[in-house]
Amino acid sequence: PTDSIPIFPLRRKAMRRAFENIISNALAYSTQMEINMRYRNDEISMFFDDNGAGIPAELRAEAIRPFVRLETSRNRQTGGTGLGLSITSDIIMGHGGELVLGDSPLGGLRVSIKIPV
Repeated sequence: PTDSIPIFPLRRKAMRRAFENIISNALAYSTQMEINMRYRNDEISMFFDDNGAGIPAELRAEAIRPFVRLETSRNRQTGGTGLGLSITSDIIMGHGGELVLGDSPLGGLRVSIKIPV
């Protein structure tokens, strides 16, 4: 039997914004996305996987910094501001968690979130 996830405090609007940022990036840069979640050892882990081009390992830390846009063909009129992943990371850290960018089994980017409960 699976343990139930306990009720724990979170900033609902902030978490919604974090999830929207991750999902909108995946929708913009890939054709397939999977979201998985598990609860183990008093920690919720969420995995957002896509089949897009991904982010090279050497640019992942940079991608979380504010105002960094890795897509050079985008401009401020047609593209984002480069704040999405930075804001998302700040929201997750504000909940005592961690956001990590990695390689997805789908071939693109994996955004992993871990939050203690």
